Amino acid sequence: MRDGFVKVAAVTPKIRVADTTYNAGVIVEGIREAAAAGAKVIVLPELVITGYTCSDLFLQEYLLEQAKQALGTIAEETAEVDAILFVGLPLAYNGKLYNVAAVLCRGEVLGFVPKTYLPNYNEFYEARHFARGMADPVEVDFEGECVPMGTRLLFACTSLPELKIGAELCEDLWTPEPPSIRHARNGATLLVNLSASDETTGKDIYRRELVNGQSARLLCGYIYASAGDGESTQDVVYSGHNVIAENGHILKESERFGSGVICTEIDVKRIEAERRRMTTFEMAEDGYVEVRFSLETEETALTRFIDPMPFVPGNEADRIRRCDEILAIQAAGLKKRLEHTHCKTAVVGISGGLDSTLALLVTVRAFDLLGMPHERIKAVTMPGFGTTDRTYDNAVTLIRCLGADFTEVDIKEAVNVHFRDIGQNPAVHDVTYENGQARERTQILMDIANKEGGMVIGTGDLSELALGWATYNGDHMSMYAVNASVPKTLVRHLVRYYADTCGDEKLGAVLTDVLDTPVSPELLPPEDGKISQKTEDLVGPYELHDFYLYHMLRLGFAPKKVYRLAKAAFDGVYDDETILKWLKTFYRRFFAQQFKRSCLPDGPKVGSVAVSPRGDLRMPSDACAAVWLQQLEEIG
Repeated sequence: MRDGFVKVAAVTPKIRVADTTYNAGVIVEGIREAAAAGAKVIVLPELVITGYTCSDLFLQEYLLEQAKQALGTIAEETAEVDAILFVGLPLAYNGKLYNVAAVLCRGEVLGFVPKTYLPNYNEFYEARHFARGMADPVEVDFEGECVPMGTRLLFACTSLPELKIGAELCEDLWTPEPPSIRHARNGATLLVNLSASDETTGKDIYRRELVNGQSARLLCGYIYASAGDGESTQDVVYSGHNVIAENGHILKESERFGSGVICTEIDVKRIEAERRRMTTFEMAEDGYVEVRFSLETEETALTRFIDPMPFVPGNEADRIRRCDEILAIQAAGLKKRLEHTHCKTAVVGISGGLDSTLALLVTVRAFDLLGMPHERIKAVTMPGFGTTDRTYDNAVTLIRCLGADFTEVDIKEAVNVHFRDIGQNPAVHDVTYENGQARERTQILMDIANKEGGMVIGTGDLSELALGWATYNGDHMSMYAVNASVPKTLVRHLVRYYADTCGDEKLGAVLTDVLDTPVSPELLPPEDGKISQKTEDLVGPYELHDFYLYHMLRLGFAPKKVYRLAKAAFDGVYDDETILKWLKTFYRRFFAQQFKRSCLPDGPKVGSVAVSPRGDLRMPSDACAAVWLQQLEEIG
């Protein structure tokens, strides 16, 4: 359970209707199987001890007695299991019968949570047998012990304070005001649902959306365990459709029409972090009773998918839609700024690299939205000491394919004059040598914009801004930065999408070659005509840095947790030493370079992570990274 990861399971055993002795046996088997997989929270279906489909047999006193006896057997047989269990049964109290979730841990019955909403329509007749559950807990005698029963119960783990569990049963979720809403607002981070949802065509889609939507709305984990094989098929069929979701993402889902166990991990610390971030997630104090339990703290083996590309959808259809949407957001933002400023032109510096290519494509799209001719786009290529034939040729071809106005300004002479003026030896290829070129290019672009009555379109991306990989008041500065919240890993897919959909063979070919060109600022002289300065050799792979950025900034994870997740995500791609090396680099640069982000130009936010000082990131420029780096030093 370290780092907030809790292994959870939904178990659907193959039962026999009304055979409580047999059912207790298969329930214990299912619990042991889940526990062997490391599960610490194990959820079984509604009324699983008797079977949901007992119907009027629920009025048989002997069946109710046998159900309680079976629960006692389950508690006794699982006393050595280090997990909290949720098991469904009918329970009589004060002259009424309740459909409840029994909560067990280490052989002790911790509480009973009754069902609130009893369906009595179509094929459902629960109100014929059961009473609506009480909200305020009452004391129920179970085998000589007083056990609380009520819907206002939460089960709090003392060994992992972020783990608080609330329960509801089947129909409760399908109503306008599910009990899970109150549970979450009173602190539950994990919700469990003991269900017996019969199957009709298309119902599984709606069920999945309900579970997933509730986990998103309540910023929680949600375990849905449903009745399946063994229930009576006299009039309906139960499919055992189990779903585990977290914050709007399906983590695990069972095949329908069977039985068995599904397991995954819920990150309760992430849930707590999301709730802290979301100021409109308002907590409540509705008089809930917290029942405490303890579990052993262990290293949870991660089986859930850790996406190495958190900014890039893995599904091709989703990726295509995302790319088109982002281009639309970028272009709409630039369109508004051009309209507002009455600019006659847009000025873009084109290097033949990825970022400037994307900026030009966005500018073209914005001009199309405004009905303005592409000739009003001033596309400027500024060859310098490090420019290669490949990038120069790509820049020129790209500009001509898009119909922009082509301008070339060779910066070498002007930079050499500047070096002479400040006493810089051009043979010394230091930071002054590099940044002098970047600032010369920005001066050219700004002056052309003034001359033409236009604005300079920024090209730098989110990944570069996070690392501070930009020359202060050089490529760092523009009048509208269209790529400012687009990470490098996504820039590649946006350009690829444009190449695949532009319908122009020549344009597609040059975009493809841009994609194949190493990322470089080209500020150092080439070697044998090839790029000598490769960004990822200097600051590290962008796919690693984008992963770090997402988990550190978007989710607020500690360095050790980011490292652990990176090892899982990039297993077989990078070794542990490489991951740790560049993670240290990321934290050092992210903190040290905040002063550049504190004065960024305007630009549109396109995703959940951005570093605008006016928007998502309010961070002091002189913050110290020491405690973050110290934790990484403890690793090695």
